[in-house]
Amino acid sequence: MIDVQRLRILREVAEHGSFSGAAAALLLTPSAVSQQIAALERSLGTPVVERTTRGTTLTDPGRVLVESADVVLAELVHAQERISRLAQGRAERLAVATFISGGQLLLPPALTGFAAAHPRAELTVLESETEESLALVREGRAELALVYHFDGPPPVRPGDRSGLAWTPLLDDPMRIVVPTAHPLAGRGEVDLAELSGQRWVQGCVSVGELLDGYAAIAGFEVNVSCRTTDYGFAVSLIAAGVGIGLIPSVALAGPPPGVSVLTLRAPAPTRYIGLVTRRGKQSPLVEELTRNLLTAPTALGLR
Repeated sequence: MIDVQRLRILREVAEHGSFSGAAAALLLTPSAVSQQIAALERSLGTPVVERTTRGTTLTDPGRVLVESADVVLAELVHAQERISRLAQGRAERLAVATFISGGQLLLPPALTGFAAAHPRAELTVLESETEESLALVREGRAELALVYHFDGPPPVRPGDRSGLAWTPLLDDPMRIVVPTAHPLAGRGEVDLAELSGQRWVQGCVSVGELLDGYAAIAGFEVNVSCRTTDYGFAVSLIAAGVGIGLIPSVALAGPPPGVSVLTLRAPAPTRYIGLVTRRGKQSPLVEELTRNLLTAPTALGLR
């Protein structure tokens, strides 16, 4: 059995690149760190670090351990917190991480009645983008995250060592949004190549990068009039005539006034929304909220 304290020490050695750096972070002596690593190696029957004049590096077995360390330690912290709450008669905790546009539409119906059904539960909603949300769940600071990705595989794949699980929730096609006075308003469908020479309002950094790639395929460069981090603000600028935009469908629920929403003909980008939890058995609160979120798109008429 791997000793948890030795696992923590190995993780610090990997982070700081030396026994002395790990010792300073852990308030131990370098000798104590060295002894713990040596004991870990004896219990495994294989070296986990390589010592050189330039510092300390991990062996392949050491890397495997460190990759698993965050998951193992987060699970222990989470279990300890739940046990402490039970022992003290405190309320169950549920922290949910979400990006703004997904959380704004999908979370409210999923949470309707949740607080009334669980009056002693401490619910916390954390606004964060995908990478931060994954870290929050991995480190045990959130139990569930609503996240997204664009083209390519999801941010969590079966068999990886993150300790996380991905559940698909909704395909969210990207739409072209133009002012109602725009010549293309009301067209229904457009090819991206038709939008060459337009001024663009970007609703977030990742969509800007996505648009650049698709525009290159269509044979033009994107001319940006405004970069924002909020789709609602972006749509209001589009309505004012500042430019046109590439906006996910979920952010356009109930078409806003002053704009016309167009469908892009293929090749067209899609945003994929999903849920991330830790692998394994979930608490009843997480299971219930997951079920509610999985039914929310159908209830909202999104699929």
